[in-house]
Amino acid sequence: MGFFDALRDFSLLTWLREERQSRRLILIIVFIALLLDNMLLTVVVPIIPSYLYSVDEPVAEVVTPPTFSTSPSGTFRAIVSLYDNSTRLTNLSPQDSSWGVTLTPSPSPSPTPNTSDCPKAGEQLLNENVKVGLLFASKATVQLITNPFIGPLTNRIGYQIPMFAGFCIMFLSTLMFAFSASYTLLFLARSLQGVGSSCSSVAGMGMLASVYTNDEERGNAIGIALGGLAMGVLVGPPFGSVMYEFVGKTAPFLILAVLAVLDGALQLFVLQPSKVVPESQKGTSLMTLMKDPYILIAAGSICFANMAIAMLEPALPIWMMETMCARKWQLGVAFLPASISYLIGTNIFAVMANRMGRWLCSLIGMLLVGFSIICVPFAKDIYGLILPNFGVGFAIGMVDSSMMPIMGYLVDLRHVSVYGSVYAIADVAFCLGFAFGPSVGGAVARSIGFPWMMTIIGVVDILFAPLCYFLRSPPANEEKMAILDSNCSMRTRSYSTQGSSYQMRDDMNLESPE
Repeated sequence: MGFFDALRDFSLLTWLREERQSRRLILIIVFIALLLDNMLLTVVVPIIPSYLYSVDEPVAEVVTPPTFSTSPSGTFRAIVSLYDNSTRLTNLSPQDSSWGVTLTPSPSPSPTPNTSDCPKAGEQLLNENVKVGLLFASKATVQLITNPFIGPLTNRIGYQIPMFAGFCIMFLSTLMFAFSASYTLLFLARSLQGVGSSCSSVAGMGMLASVYTNDEERGNAIGIALGGLAMGVLVGPPFGSVMYEFVGKTAPFLILAVLAVLDGALQLFVLQPSKVVPESQKGTSLMTLMKDPYILIAAGSICFANMAIAMLEPALPIWMMETMCARKWQLGVAFLPASISYLIGTNIFAVMANRMGRWLCSLIGMLLVGFSIICVPFAKDIYGLILPNFGVGFAIGMVDSSMMPIMGYLVDLRHVSVYGSVYAIADVAFCLGFAFGPSVGGAVARSIGFPWMMTIIGVVDILFAPLCYFLRSPPANEEKMAILDSNCSMRTRSYSTQGSSYQMRDDMNLESPE
């Protein structure tokens, strides 16, 4: 019995029970939630364009000649194309043309498998840009509509229930992706994911801002959480493309569903989402925050930086299929440099941005996004995409790791320190980029071409970059300035799921970010 008692004492449940009130465990939960949400967001990037093309590809007419007697001087045999499943008749004698059969000559005596997955360029491939763009944008559009309701809701009932609701909705969406075979069901699954993402991201970021009140620590914590987002973006496309190529469409989504169940169990044990824990003070209204010009500049940076990668996601695989004859697995691997560099950027600048100035970090990031995205169409093969995609991901990591903490800091400086609504605005900005980008980008790519579309969004990012200078030293409102001038000691709030909403600890003071 002694061995089992010792094993029980050091069990995972015991550790979780002891750490339930720890800020680190809250950070881990938010990290995992963002990881899985963004894996589902990006795992479809290499799968959907190729899958929809294979589903929508028109079946060639099967040659069915009328009744006739076979001429001894001519024979025929049917050849089934390995690419488009059409049937062709070859080796017919000239007199067979009198049967009224339209013959399709075979370019070679025997068919060869389509090893490059190179589709036939034409109207159908251009139409895929629009369909894929609308499907990708549906998630962000629904999330955009949902966010204004989730932000104030977290102020009333706390962060635990919306966080757990986000898990439940994401799990259902993942199963729908796994078993949907039509465009309509895939569109519905993607839209449903938007509701779950809204709950997880707004509640998660607001929770972190509430438990990490020190600006520098908050920046580090949000940087770590964005690392989960980056990991999801990093793993999603190559994981989806490899699984789709060698296992099938269903497999990657079933694996994500299993991981989501484990995350849900952790949330259920730690957050105890049955408890309603409202904020202790009434937060600033959403409309008041949206009228703040400094919050709008920060939100605009998030929006336009992410719009670049949002336009790239649906259009790049189709452009690669048309110009590079890329294989299925290459469609997802092409995003690997951007994912890796985003992970690097968020981790480096979570610390450095506070030292060098978050406004400057964001300004440089916006410029780098613009120049990198303009260089993407100059690639002639998949290797030529490595450097520009790396620059895009690294630059977006700079912007996100700088602007997310600034949103919380601006609320502390100019409004009431309740964070659900301001991170709803941040998520709205993110979703605007991912809603407007794919939906409009698909039509733009069809009208003026992929290179011009990349040039336009790159120029927009470069022109917006100088506005970040106004975030260099935003003024505080009069009441907040009086509080700051009094040099009163601020104590860190430790998040608790037991009883009241927060417990206070005197282990640090609030420091100025500048």
